[in-house]
Amino acid sequence: MLSQDGGFGKTYLAQDSDKLNELCVIKQLAPQIEGNWALKKAIELFEKEAQRLQELGGHPQIPKLLAYFEQENCLYIVQEFIDGQNLLEEFESRRESDICLGCYDEKEIRDLLLNLLPVIQFIHERGVVHRDIKPQNIIRRSSGGELVGDLVLIDFGSSKDLKPKLQFKIGTSIGSHGYSPIEQIRDGIAYPASDLFSVGATCFHLITGISPFKLWTEYGYSWIGNWEKYLNYPISDEFADILNKLLQKDIQLRYQSAAEVIVDLQQPQKYPVVSPYLTEVDEQLVPPTEIPSIPRKYTQLKSVLMVGVAISMFFAGEFWYWKNREAQIPNVDRIVQPSIQPTTKTEEVVHRGAHNPIQFALSQTINLNYDLASSIAIAPDSKTMVTNSTFGVKLWSLLTKQEISVFNAHNLKVNVVAINSDGTRFVSAGDDKTIKVWNLATGQEIRTLEGHTQPIHTLAFSPNGKILASSGSDNSVKLWNVNTGKEIVSFDSHNHRVSSLAFDSEGTMLASADFNGSIKIWDTTTQTLLRTLPSVRSRVNSIKFIQTETSSNSIVGSDNNVIRMWNPTTGDKIRTFRGHSQSVISIAVNAQNNLMASGSSDKTIKLWNLSTGELLSTIKGHSGKVESLAFSRDGNMLVSSASDKTIKIWQRFTF
Repeated sequence: MLSQDGGFGKTYLAQDSDKLNELCVIKQLAPQIEGNWALKKAIELFEKEAQRLQELGGHPQIPKLLAYFEQENCLYIVQEFIDGQNLLEEFESRRESDICLGCYDEKEIRDLLLNLLPVIQFIHERGVVHRDIKPQNIIRRSSGGELVGDLVLIDFGSSKDLKPKLQFKIGTSIGSHGYSPIEQIRDGIAYPASDLFSVGATCFHLITGISPFKLWTEYGYSWIGNWEKYLNYPISDEFADILNKLLQKDIQLRYQSAAEVIVDLQQPQKYPVVSPYLTEVDEQLVPPTEIPSIPRKYTQLKSVLMVGVAISMFFAGEFWYWKNREAQIPNVDRIVQPSIQPTTKTEEVVHRGAHNPIQFALSQTINLNYDLASSIAIAPDSKTMVTNSTFGVKLWSLLTKQEISVFNAHNLKVNVVAINSDGTRFVSAGDDKTIKVWNLATGQEIRTLEGHTQPIHTLAFSPNGKILASSGSDNSVKLWNVNTGKEIVSFDSHNHRVSSLAFDSEGTMLASADFNGSIKIWDTTTQTLLRTLPSVRSRVNSIKFIQTETSSNSIVGSDNNVIRMWNPTTGDKIRTFRGHSQSVISIAVNAQNNLMASGSSDKTIKLWNLSTGELLSTIKGHSGKVESLAFSRDGNMLVSSASDKTIKIWQRFTF
């Protein structure tokens, strides 16, 4: 077996007995996935791949289709076997040989492009966009045991007919993050220029040894604006301009056809291409009356000098810090983007609690303009967050404070999002009464959960991420097996819309609160109601299980302008948090730092000591009610959203 593609199928290396045991590749589609739509989509993509190979396989650098058939409820594609390594395997082999850590030089990348681009031009001229060009999908044929043959473009399962407005459902977006351009991942549009961005990202990977997916995960699309800083050796200005045009974020500024790239690659070069592995240069290439300018790219000498300067600055900074520690002012990141605003005069922190002086300074304001976010979930690594949106689900980079992707798989407004504890999956739900389960790393939709009869307003993962709780306007609380998508149980004891859900730290208890002030505690093991806490006779907007210094298990819930804490075992009230002048809408807890944040219709955020109930500080900055709050796992970042159509990112500092 060559590979196993998750729950979709397997790829085998086989021999064709009718052709003197000639080697061939058999791809089997036997999807182990839930949901009619997902199964239909998998079959559609598989059939499309067979059609593409039938249409394009006449080109010597595209695998030929040998057969396509169905047998015992499985679909099969039999295609030509390409003897060789894909470019990622080739890169890793070079790295093992320590050829400059595997990185390709400029001449090798130029040769690669001149070999690959005619194939891409061929498929584009026939109305096909590949949509998943990356090192793994480009194989270099072997010849006599040496990898010196042509490059072969494989895996047309993601390809699409080129039409004037080529779009596909973003929730099931096709492509690989980091290698695919923003119009393909975010907007669901693919053009020939989209494939050319992928070609540029592939070249970047091979020339730097850095995966674009890794950079995309950490920085979104901002890395393409300064890709040159990752170079290990100098490249010519002419070639840098070519890569720069391939990697343009704006499709209008990018190459529009492979032929355009080929023309630029074949232009006479002013100065010789110098390989970092060679010590001699062909003197015939250097104009005798001209002296080559110093390349603008990073050289190894420059890197060494920069490291020395950085070390000197580090020790100087350390000396200054300890010399002036008492007067140290927190350093707050202030990267300003077109829709992002830095701190203004209206943001302020009113200090309280001298014995525990924890404060948060405003780092960024993201203006949503026409949109609204009322649900926030931060990934465990604190690098990304997910928010709901009028138009779908948005993925943000917390490093660049920029929007990365939009997922529009829901038919109606999305009300709530949540991320599991290991950061591998997130879920979304809303007015269309469905729950979507997503792969956070790839943005691919995994499955759809159906069962609610009214809009869904709240979701909660169990601590181990295996169980999902959901509820909403149909008054029911449902538990789901996240891995299978099967409904485990439905609790139907609430008489009003359920507004909030929370698991305890062990996942054995689930709390649910409704619009009538009823809070119920469920045993998730026996699937029974343990108790109902005394009604507060007003809407409970948010509820959380917590562990504090004084209690191993407590519940906090907001109603009207107060927050109450209960013992879930006895139902006794522990304490009340008072300070807001209007209804408390949202609560976030960071038990590691014994800290709670609350957002209110009074447009403020308050920070509390969970153990004592002490009000530590009041944060002012929003001009509308604070809809949602979320702490990063370490408690050093707080994100808030409000009805003023902004998201604010607050950075923690201590005196």
